[in-house]
Amino acid sequence: MVKRYAYLLMGWLALALGGLGIFLPLLPTVPFMILAAFCFARSSPKLEAWLLDHENFGHHIRAWRDYGAISRKGKIMASIAFVVSIIIALIFAKAPYSYIPIAAALIGGTWIWTRPEGTRKD
Repeated sequence: MVKRYAYLLMGWLALALGGLGIFLPLLPTVPFMILAAFCFARSSPKLEAWLLDHENFGHHIRAWRDYGAISRKGKIMASIAFVVSIIIALIFAKAPYSYIPIAAALIGGTWIWTRPEGTRKD
């Protein structure tokens, strides 16, 4: 019972962070929605179904669950966010701290671009 409530709480937290990501360009939205669906699958089938049927996020969640896929648009948007982060760090941070976003972009970007592409609407 406690585990179910913990998943429910984590699902709502992920949903809130994903909602913030709609307005904050460097905070990813879809990964938090995928995490929320994962948590809701273990705590609230009704909320999980709502996310899976959501017009904007449902196809991304199903593509990730079924194929481990990230849409081409998602990959491009992530790459743009990486570039913006690198530029901001190079302008405002001193070395070696300014190199952290470069390392994150290389690691994260490589992982993202090696995932299959979404099989449904992008």
